Amino acid sequence: MHSHHLKLNLSKSDLLFFPSSSSPSSDLSISVPLESTTLSPSSSTKNLGVTLDPCLSYSQHISTLARTCRFFLSNIRRIRPFLTNYATQLLVQALVLSHLDYCNSLLAGLPASATRPLQLIQNSAARLVFSLPRFSHATSLLRSLHWLPITAHIQFKTLVLAYRCLDQTAPSYLQTLISPYTPTRPLRSACTRRLALPPLRSPSSRARSFSTLAPQWWNDLPTDVRTAQSLTTFWRLLKTHLSFLKCALLALICPLFYCI
Repeated sequence: MHSHHLKLNLSKSDLLFFPSSSSPSSDLSISVPLESTTLSPSSSTKNLGVTLDPCLSYSQHISTLARTCRFFLSNIRRIRPFLTNYATQLLVQALVLSHLDYCNSLLAGLPASATRPLQLIQNSAARLVFSLPRFSHATSLLRSLHWLPITAHIQFKTLVLAYRCLDQTAPSYLQTLISPYTPTRPLRSACTRRLALPPLRSPSSRARSFSTLAPQWWNDLPTDVRTAQSLTTFWRLLKTHLSFLKCALLALICPLFYCI
């Protein structure tokens, strides 16, 4: 920055380390000679609306997001008696779901317990649209509104990026992370548009990366979804597949999940 005659804005600068599991713990800092000060590591920092932490658990981001969505739901609930179901749905989609959908692909691979606060927000939003009490079952409401559950919508975003990578319409830095599966000899699977899986001995730190999750989720899709000829067709088939799969699975494994 000194060689380019630039000045560091310390009030807008944070230092955040993302150590690996094998990294030694050390108190590192960066000195800024021109400012005669030192930048010390932060426990979290916000970038483009997403709160990052050293472990990339996004716990603070999820807490902040849930608090923001509850604020908007509370305001909509106050004027709900004067709104129709359709008007309420538009308000919820504009003020609540837009926050839940923003950068949600970063939460891919997190356990269900981590994203549960966001799912409870979506359940409350669905009940608010239909003016139902707190303990009403929400699975059927999500289907009526054509809303994917939180984990399914995260998977939807990731798979759409994978399709765009195969279609070469995604950014180049994403296209380099995945590659089509090419069998060593002629097989029927060569025409099913599968992705090459990462090495079995890949580091555990990459378990939630796009290069690891995208091929796994992609290869689990039905063949007619993977081989869709256009992005619009892929959206429609993928949303239908995830909607029935996730809602049925959540209702079967944990029937009380949507009632809380």
